[in-house]
Amino acid sequence: MSPMRPMDPSFPIDRQITVEAAPVVLVNLFTLDKADEETFLNAWQDDAAFMKRQPGFISTQLHRAVGESPAYLNYAVWETMADFRAAFTHPEFKKKISVYPSSSVASPHLFQKVEVPGICVA
Repeated sequence: MSPMRPMDPSFPIDRQITVEAAPVVLVNLFTLDKADEETFLNAWQDDAAFMKRQPGFISTQLHRAVGESPAYLNYAVWETMADFRAAFTHPEFKKKISVYPSSSVASPHLFQKVEVPGICVA
């Protein structure tokens, strides 16, 4: 498994998945060595295909950092925390993340939309 570095060490994803919420958005920042980009992209595509088949999955989008930085950001939307939790803790998913290159570090965090009058809708 590639190492995980929580965005918020005081509330890592293992604790976040115990909170009931709906819908939820996973934001996952990956850092890795430039030489491992192709391996990373193949591994991400394989685990994203698995997630796409899971109940409650809505969408995902992978973004690459601008320029020379081999950093990637994944944004995925789920109907409920229960749906995400079931997929994230599934034994098949755990196997898939073990094939990420050793240089990759994942920083996953879960979010919910916030309503800001006149700007954002929840």
